[in-house]
Amino acid sequence: MKTKLSGILTLLLAFVVQVSFAQERTITGTVSDETGALPGVSVLIEGTTSGTETDFDGNFSIEASSGDVLRFSFVGMTTVKRTVGAESSINVTMVSQENTLDEVVVTALGIEREKKSLGYATQEVGGEAINTVKDPNFVNSLQGKTSGVDVKASGTMGGSTNVVIRGYSSMFNSNQALFVIDGVPISNINNNTSDQTTGRGGYDYGNAAQDLNPDDIESVNVLKGGGATALYGSRAANGVILITTKKGKDHGTKAIGVTINSAVTMNVFNPDTFNRYQKEYGAGYSDYYYDAGGPSDGGFFERDLNGDGILELTTPSTEDASFGAVFDENLLVYQWDSWYPELEDTYLVPRPWVAAENDPTTFFKTGVTMFNSIDLNGANEKGDFRLGYTNLDQQGILPNSQIRRNTISFNGSLKLTEKFTASVRANYTNTAGKGRYGTGYDSQNPLQSMRQWNQANVDFKDQEAAYFATRKNITWNANDPLTNRTPIYTDNPYWTRYENFQNDVRDRLNGNVTLNYQINDWLGIMGRVTMDNYSSIQEERIAIGSVDVPNYTRFNERFMENNYDLMLNFNKTWDKLSLNGVIGTNINRINYSNIRASTNGGLNVPRLYSLSNSASSLLAPAEYQYYSGIDGYYANASLGWNNLLYLEGSYRRDVSSNLPSDNNTYDY
Repeated sequence: MKTKLSGILTLLLAFVVQVSFAQERTITGTVSDETGALPGVSVLIEGTTSGTETDFDGNFSIEASSGDVLRFSFVGMTTVKRTVGAESSINVTMVSQENTLDEVVVTALGIEREKKSLGYATQEVGGEAINTVKDPNFVNSLQGKTSGVDVKASGTMGGSTNVVIRGYSSMFNSNQALFVIDGVPISNINNNTSDQTTGRGGYDYGNAAQDLNPDDIESVNVLKGGGATALYGSRAANGVILITTKKGKDHGTKAIGVTINSAVTMNVFNPDTFNRYQKEYGAGYSDYYYDAGGPSDGGFFERDLNGDGILELTTPSTEDASFGAVFDENLLVYQWDSWYPELEDTYLVPRPWVAAENDPTTFFKTGVTMFNSIDLNGANEKGDFRLGYTNLDQQGILPNSQIRRNTISFNGSLKLTEKFTASVRANYTNTAGKGRYGTGYDSQNPLQSMRQWNQANVDFKDQEAAYFATRKNITWNANDPLTNRTPIYTDNPYWTRYENFQNDVRDRLNGNVTLNYQINDWLGIMGRVTMDNYSSIQEERIAIGSVDVPNYTRFNERFMENNYDLMLNFNKTWDKLSLNGVIGTNINRINYSNIRASTNGGLNVPRLYSLSNSASSLLAPAEYQYYSGIDGYYANASLGWNNLLYLEGSYRRDVSSNLPSDNNTYDY
């Protein structure tokens, strides 16, 4: 037995030594440009201050670990990044920033242009940068990756993200960028209530653009200038986030590529961002409201809880603060778990007057986000295809919180003749949320109470046990421990999360069909039909027995956008003169409607959430309908003598009406 144990320890020691060597090693290499070795290049491990420079012969040496990103930068050169893998040598070739102008970028309407011909700023982010650390909302991954783009996430599970390009331009209207997939605008509607957006309570359901699956993204281009967005009309006034999706790749004769990805992210509550709770004083507002004449400072209630004619000291249940009596373990006090007959083990049992072992920070749990995806793809001289499926399962850091998303995507093209090509893109997404976080000053946001109104003697693990033992709203904040044990200000937080939760479902289908015909070597015509369609339902509930009036609210929403494009593309080059551009037309139709209805005066039957369970007659629901018809004509041309002159123009006509408030027509 001793020999075996010694062998195991030796093997374990060897493994640890091997791992330590694998974690950090010397990486060497050479940096050069088109003329040869490049001395003085800065080589920095991204996210640290550790770095070096290349010597006279362009050589460098640095200690790095697998997964580290090396950043190579030099004045006048485009910065290069390389991720350290299993290799020990990394050679880099840098190009001047002038040469980068020759690259081709995707611009408005999916049109490809040389970057040097553009009259506005554009910046590309590769799909790898978005997928390195996967975020359920891919928009959050743009933070810090593009200049002039301010990305602010709400911090809630599935919540909204604010994307502003080059600052705010309006005090009253939206400053959000327009999202475009493969040249087609998509909805990024946020339907949060006005109460939620002004901090008075509600749920953050997020922006609609977050339905896009990060595994399907090939690249993201940020179009920043007004000239870049003119062809999309007024809704692109704040810039465009232009997304190009992945397509099939050639894997050889009769070969199909299969890619399987799995990613797990752990989300842990950071106590440094939360309150720090004192352990010296218990429930109460000192003697300001009550003076029981007790043996210690602070105002205890005095109640005859067991009917023996003797008054017992009990915590002031209606005082939701901790400026009361000094904790004293020798003092026995009847606390919240002594008031409820349902709690047989603690009913009418006093406890020592001490601070709770488990304060509100124990309410949080470890969140887990899992991505699992598979895609099949292939390509040959006749066409290409990609079929992908992705499953997202996100468990939040609050109890009973989850978002599940299933995505099926297809992207394919087929060369029907030498001049005629057809392509199809389709994406279906089903998103189901449960237990999104309540926000603002609201009873459905337990954090609001924890950060402002709380008693330091309340143990949150005991609150959890009380709820699951009874499935009742056993709260520390009762109206009166003897005559009225219903909550006065604050529900049991576990009652809030498991009884007053919300749920939502959204089904979304978008895609396009495109036909391209190449008339000759410099002239082609393209026709495209696109669709973005989704419907959703959101349900919110307040259970009987809560602080607030019992309620059930239902919100139904439908959105449909269709675009019909016809473009004539030309690219003609003579000796020193070139002419390239597009002339076309676009027809856009948008239909949007929603309806919100709530019960009135409470609920009749507990845990039955239906409008028909309203205690009083239903009030008229709130309805909204919107229709927009846009007929556009656009021209975009570049005329160049050695590409020195650039001309661009566009024209759109918008017609919209708002129903049922009016039937007016607006031209602008």
